[in-house]
Amino acid sequence: MANTYDFGLVGLGVMGRNFILNVADNGFTAFGNDLDEEKVSALIEEGGDSAKVNATSDVVTFVNGLSTPRKIMLLVPAGKVVDIVIENLLPHLDKGDIIIDGGNSFFTDTDRREAYLQEKGINFFGAGVSGGAKGARKGPSIMPGGSRDAYQHVKPIFEAVSAKYKGEPCVAYLGPKSAGNYVKMVHNGIEYGLMQLTSEIYDLLKKAGDLTNEELHETYASWNAGRLQSFLVEITSEIFEQKDDLGEGHLVDKILDKAKQKGTGKWTSQNAMDLGIPVPTIDVAVSMREISALKEERVKADALYGRPTPEPVVKKTLINKTESALYFAFIITYAQGMHQLADASKEYGYKLELGEIAKIWRAGCIIRAALLADITEAFKAEPQLQNLLLSSSFVDKVQETIGAARELVAYGATNGIPLPGLSNALTYFDAYTSSRLPLNLIQAQRDYFGSHTYERLDKEGVFHTEWED
Repeated sequence: MANTYDFGLVGLGVMGRNFILNVADNGFTAFGNDLDEEKVSALIEEGGDSAKVNATSDVVTFVNGLSTPRKIMLLVPAGKVVDIVIENLLPHLDKGDIIIDGGNSFFTDTDRREAYLQEKGINFFGAGVSGGAKGARKGPSIMPGGSRDAYQHVKPIFEAVSAKYKGEPCVAYLGPKSAGNYVKMVHNGIEYGLMQLTSEIYDLLKKAGDLTNEELHETYASWNAGRLQSFLVEITSEIFEQKDDLGEGHLVDKILDKAKQKGTGKWTSQNAMDLGIPVPTIDVAVSMREISALKEERVKADALYGRPTPEPVVKKTLINKTESALYFAFIITYAQGMHQLADASKEYGYKLELGEIAKIWRAGCIIRAALLADITEAFKAEPQLQNLLLSSSFVDKVQETIGAARELVAYGATNGIPLPGLSNALTYFDAYTSSRLPLNLIQAQRDYFGSHTYERLDKEGVFHTEWED
């Protein structure tokens, strides 16, 4: 069996099994490894009699069955498991072999692992993989970062298995060190924001417009045929069609309103604060998942406080306004995420090309959307663009839709319908586009109680005042 397989993969769960079958479907031989004999057997059975895919639970057999330099991808849970797998592989590897972490590892862990393995002559890079189980099988968006030279050995495989947008593979080498994992982290932060916004608009349509699930399906389906075309809007339209197979009615109405999270959105938010980059739409999306977890407290609080009865709105008018507002908020969320990537690129030396990132997100990944084609062109035209809102190509898009966002935020506040994602998107826009903010008062307060000094509009230098009591 020695040196017969082009690609190795450790971790034959749903994602791993689908990814390795995708590799085999695209003309490469692939060898899987998992400690669970049932998962090994399941892959062998699914691969059939094909000589292109095989699996084993024995690490020595696995490593010896790969052509050199060995290309081994890990699709295992982030954290200590990754380190354990690496240590299990190390004694059997040769210098120049390549380990690829395809999970959602925190970017500093990737930097640590790369430095550790570099000392041992092993190439390591993180590759974010987005698209879920179906994407892994049919074509995900892949975000690799690490050694550029090592990536050349994997490039033909990744380009073959990735999603395609008008024939272009949705994968590209993004930068050194943990660039790939960092980009995937921010991708997931944007994902949190878009999901929160999509759910808020659903809440508004239901409470203010009294739309039925059938009408909600038709509304989101029609949006998906227009400028809001995206994976999340598409699956949302399909969710409203799903009947409850364990009871009467539609499934969406039976699902508990407690959203869980694996941490990548929180990482995005925390790191943005470390960098000093505002991403309030993503921040509040994380907070809303945390608020949703307080179900028992929310039920008690609901009984203590009165809530306005929403003023009736003409359905057609509401649908048109929510479409515009959602489009506006989608733009703002992407703008925040791209702004964070631009700053992180400088801080961590990634040298990211934002147009290239938007390009590989156009298909395969969870945040794929028609809007990303416009974002790609904006950064292609201005590679050093500081913020998407400064692109002349987006001014009209925002101007056309912001009025609806203002109306709906006001309506939600008046009628007791929480719209934190939409209102934070609007506040971010209003603050970012204000040439004068009231933070001069904060600087005065800081200097008053802590002698923290301040700068002036009319004179150069740093000043301090002995404020009167």
